[in-house]
Amino acid sequence: MFPFWGYGCYSGEPVSHKAHLERKLKFLTWMRDDLESKLSGINAAIDTIRQQIEREDRAA
Repeated sequence: MFPFWGYGCYSGEPVSHKAHLERKLKFLTWMRDDLESKLSGINAAIDTIRQQIEREDRAA
Protein backbone atom coordinates (compact mmCIF):
# COMPACT_ATOMS: atom_id res chain seq x y z
CA MET A 1 0.00 0.00 0.00
CA PHE A 2 2.70 2.49 1.01
CA PRO A 3 6.00 1.49 -0.56
CA PHE A 4 8.12 3.65 1.74
CA TRP A 5 7.15 1.49 4.73
CA GLY A 6 9.36 -0.97 2.98
CA TYR A 7 10.57 -4.39 3.76
CA GLY A 8 14.21 -3.52 3.47
CA CYS A 9 13.98 -2.93 -0.25
CA TYR A 10 15.59 0.52 0.00
CA SER A 11 18.36 -0.11 2.49
CA GLY A 12 19.33 -3.58 1.39
CA GLU A 13 18.98 -4.82 4.97
CA PRO A 14 16.09 -6.92 6.26
CA VAL A 15 13.59 -5.05 8.42
CA SER A 16 12.08 -6.74 11.42
CA HIS A 17 8.33 -7.03 11.71
CA LYS A 18 8.44 -4.80 14.79
CA ALA A 19 10.44 -2.11 12.97
CA HIS A 20 7.97 -2.27 10.09
CA LEU A 21 5.02 -1.84 12.46
CA GLU A 22 6.73 1.03 14.28
CA ARG A 23 7.34 2.84 10.97
CA LYS A 24 3.73 2.21 9.96
CA LEU A 25 2.48 3.53 13.32
CA LYS A 26 4.64 6.64 13.03
CA PHE A 27 3.31 7.34 9.54
CA LEU A 28 -0.33 6.77 10.51
CA THR A 29 0.07 8.95 13.60
CA TRP A 30 1.52 11.71 11.43
CA MET A 31 -1.40 11.34 9.00
CA ARG A 32 -3.92 11.56 11.85
CA ASP A 33 -2.24 14.67 13.28
CA ASP A 34 -2.20 16.29 9.85
CA LEU A 35 -5.87 15.48 9.27
CA GLU A 36 -6.78 16.78 12.74
CA SER A 37 -5.18 20.13 11.95
CA LYS A 38 -6.99 20.31 8.61
CA LEU A 39 -10.26 19.39 10.32
CA SER A 40 -9.71 22.15 12.88
CA GLY A 41 -9.36 24.65 10.05
CA ILE A 42 -12.53 23.41 8.39
CA ASN A 43 -14.43 23.56 11.67
CA ALA A 44 -13.24 27.14 12.22
CA ALA A 45 -14.42 28.10 8.72
CA ILE A 46 -17.82 26.50 9.37
CA ASP A 47 -18.17 28.38 12.66
CA THR A 48 -17.24 31.66 10.99
CA ILE A 49 -19.82 31.19 8.25
CA ARG A 50 -22.50 30.27 10.81
CA GLN A 51 -21.70 33.43 12.76
CA GLN A 52 -21.93 35.53 9.60
CA ILE A 53 -25.33 33.99 8.76
CA GLU A 54 -26.57 34.66 12.31
CA ARG A 55 -25.44 38.33 12.09
CA GLU A 56 -27.21 38.76 8.75
CA ASP A 57 -30.38 37.20 10.16
CA ARG A 58 -30.31 39.59 13.13
CA ALA A 59 -29.67 42.57 10.88
CA ALA A 60 -32.57 41.73 8.54
